Amino acid sequence: MADAAVEFLLENLQQLLLYHVHLIKDAKEQVERLERDLRLFKSFLKDSTKKRRRDDSLRELVCQIRDVVYEAEDVIDAFVTQATESRSKSRIFRAFQAPVKLLTIAKEVEKVGAKVRDIYGGKGKLDFASLTVGDGGPEESEAPIPRQDDVVGFEDEAETIIGYINAESHELDVISIIGMPGLGKTTLAWKIYRDPDIQYEFPTRVWVYVSQEFSKKDVFLSMLKQLTRPTEDMYRRNDQELAQLVADHLQRGKFLIVMDDVWTSEDWDKLKVALPRSNKTCKVLITSRHKEVAWHVNRNRGPHNLRFLTPDESWLLLQLEVFGKPEWPSSELEVLGKVIAEQCGGLPLAIVVIGGILAKKFAASHETSAKVKAWCKVSESVSTYLTEEDPQRRMERIIALSYDKLPFHLRACFLYFGMFPEDFEIPAWKLIRMWTAEGFIQPKSGLNLEETAESYLEELINRNLVRVDKRKPCGKVKTCRIHDMLRDFCKYEGGKGRENFLQEMKKTGEGEFEPPISNVATCRRLCIHSNISSFVSSKPTGPHVRSFVCFSKEDINLPAESCSTIPAGFKLLRVLEVKPIKMTKIPSDLYHLVHLRYITLSFTLAVLPAAFSKLWNLQTFVVDTTSRALDVKADIWKLLQLRHLKTNACTTLPKTGSKTSKEGEKLQTLSTISPQNCSEDVLDKCFNLKKLGIRGRLSLLVDGKAGSFESVGRLRNLERLKLVNDVFPDPPSEGQLGSLPPTYQFPPKLRILTLADTFLDWSHMSTLGLLENLEVLKLKDNAFKGRNWTAVDGCFRNLEVLHIGRTDLVIWEASAHHFPRLRCVELCNCEKLQYIPIGLADIPSFQLLDLYRTEYAAASAKRIHEKRIQDANRRHEEGDQTITVMFKLSIFPPAV
Repeated sequence: MADAAVEFLLENLQQLLLYHVHLIKDAKEQVERLERDLRLFKSFLKDSTKKRRRDDSLRELVCQIRDVVYEAEDVIDAFVTQATESRSKSRIFRAFQAPVKLLTIAKEVEKVGAKVRDIYGGKGKLDFASLTVGDGGPEESEAPIPRQDDVVGFEDEAETIIGYINAESHELDVISIIGMPGLGKTTLAWKIYRDPDIQYEFPTRVWVYVSQEFSKKDVFLSMLKQLTRPTEDMYRRNDQELAQLVADHLQRGKFLIVMDDVWTSEDWDKLKVALPRSNKTCKVLITSRHKEVAWHVNRNRGPHNLRFLTPDESWLLLQLEVFGKPEWPSSELEVLGKVIAEQCGGLPLAIVVIGGILAKKFAASHETSAKVKAWCKVSESVSTYLTEEDPQRRMERIIALSYDKLPFHLRACFLYFGMFPEDFEIPAWKLIRMWTAEGFIQPKSGLNLEETAESYLEELINRNLVRVDKRKPCGKVKTCRIHDMLRDFCKYEGGKGRENFLQEMKKTGEGEFEPPISNVATCRRLCIHSNISSFVSSKPTGPHVRSFVCFSKEDINLPAESCSTIPAGFKLLRVLEVKPIKMTKIPSDLYHLVHLRYITLSFTLAVLPAAFSKLWNLQTFVVDTTSRALDVKADIWKLLQLRHLKTNACTTLPKTGSKTSKEGEKLQTLSTISPQNCSEDVLDKCFNLKKLGIRGRLSLLVDGKAGSFESVGRLRNLERLKLVNDVFPDPPSEGQLGSLPPTYQFPPKLRILTLADTFLDWSHMSTLGLLENLEVLKLKDNAFKGRNWTAVDGCFRNLEVLHIGRTDLVIWEASAHHFPRLRCVELCNCEKLQYIPIGLADIPSFQLLDLYRTEYAAASAKRIHEKRIQDANRRHEEGDQTITVMFKLSIFPPAV
């Protein structure tokens, strides 16, 4: 972690010396000395990336650099915090101790620096010219081998489980899959869940993650979201009411429910209240690590114990993980590969993780002999773990092997996954911004920080350490997950040693926190996802804590007197992710957290106080408020590092400052602001914006009475635009837009456009159709109105995704040539739509048609599905070897 620590502290010192030197005027000389030595450390760490992997003395020196940098960071950050607090309280700040501490730590840094200089030019001189300079050389920079998501093995297991599911029963039937972590329980359940015959027999299927810590309300809401359209009323109901709602939906009809990762019999008892015992056509499939859970849920049928993979299955899975297809480039590698596959002991997760290592080794070497040599080393490492009798312990050591092979710039990023709850669907944007705030992302030529972070995430995915849950239409990761065993490794590895990288706080069955709250004083990152109020009431303090993260599944209403506990106890925070904690007031201590780079807050206020402009390091600022409008009194234009400002309300920004300053130039996200703020003086400052959301009375913007749509069009880098027509307290229909701005006024690079409550006539779709780079069009509730939409020639040449929400559309006329690149159509609550144009079936790229409560159009959707299948079969019979895009049709509620 030394690389990231040095880079981050160096950037921090540069910011202090350039923009906030008044805070360190009593220690400016020491800070400048530190800055010079840090530049030396940075060069050394970059030059020695590969050498230190094999040299114990260099590794020890790197540890010394890390320790002294952490200490320097703590001293400087504490010094700046004290100076800020003193200035805010109008006290004369003559910090005699702080400069002394800085002088002491500067001398410590200089001692380590002398060792580094000696290596460069003294007795221990290294031949750095012979080393690969950079981030680990070709091994880290080669393009990854593409992977497939094929499920290998378990055909016989799946057949057995499907037989249980299809068997007749006299009441609700529960089937269980049992096995150790990493054996593939979830994979097998997912294979069954997606089986075409199961989809036919059970048109309505529900999948929920339970995990070790869950809230009944969260599980029941997850089920309801898959059974019906969620309403605000649902979120206000208690557990018992939600359970009854679920039971009512499941009382009649044929359903398959998968509950993944049920830990205890008590957990099952909490959830089964929502399942109707009398519905004999309803089936439940659970996965669990524990046999007693399986016997508890169904005493008439024992658990299905999942087997290990056979040698042939292990071999096939390894081929797919390394090459993306079942083939091998040389006999030497084939022999070695089979040995490695067998060494994994039939454990799928082990094969997947080892496959990630082998794929990188294969890409990094060009000669077969070099590949064989590299793979031999991997085989030797795996074989050392075969003596471990406990398969789970063996798996942990295999994960450690993969972790040790990670380049240094990815290690902190990987361990950070331990900060998220078990089975948590992690939004990629959130993960990336938290990484950036932590200083893990090193600038790369030609890429901004977010793009570099995205490449880091893709690299971890290609190494099989992280899996994608959902991707965006552009192919980028939308959400991701990490296997429970990998998460446990991150927590274990991150919690040990001198770094104390992260710590999760949990309550034991005896009601005590584990580890003890006193341990908070030594850790650098803290996560707590349950028993928040109890933890906060203990008034914990963490003088070294840089991240405080809470992803509780339930909202926490802190009493007013407790709101200041977190900022008062953790003064050096960089990351504060506490959206579940609802604040009734903003504590004044929060404004002293000047090192904050990322913050997510929830409150009931309609005003963002001016004092927030004191947080001059902020990069990401996310605000969730119950108010429909938010008046920002804080001068965000003074926050020169701000990159992303996201709110859920109609937000009014303060007036801008000088046009010649750097204000706003780093902003990439601004959402959602009022039409009045879409003026030349505001948007011209934000010329690097990539995402913009506007909420309010849009007619004022389009007509030029408030703001200027021409200013929006001048955003040359804008890729995403969201327009929400909010005319509250008037009814939404009162704010109908008469027209859209002309095509030339839209930003030239616009790829994704969302409209809501605009009530436009369908004739205006031709304006949107001429946006040359538009790939995704989301027409949310009441974006367009009218009975007929006839597509116009020459439009939507690059559109890939079309979403139409609540509308009164009846007739939609279009052919394949109107949407030549369309991949996905989503129709939600289009209750009057009679049919979907059959011509869409002729679009080669068309692969997904999703209908939600669009009953009348279901028959035409089935015809499109049938035509796609017939066309694919015909091409196959004619010998057409062109790859055919798989087509998926989803209809809810299931059509009769």
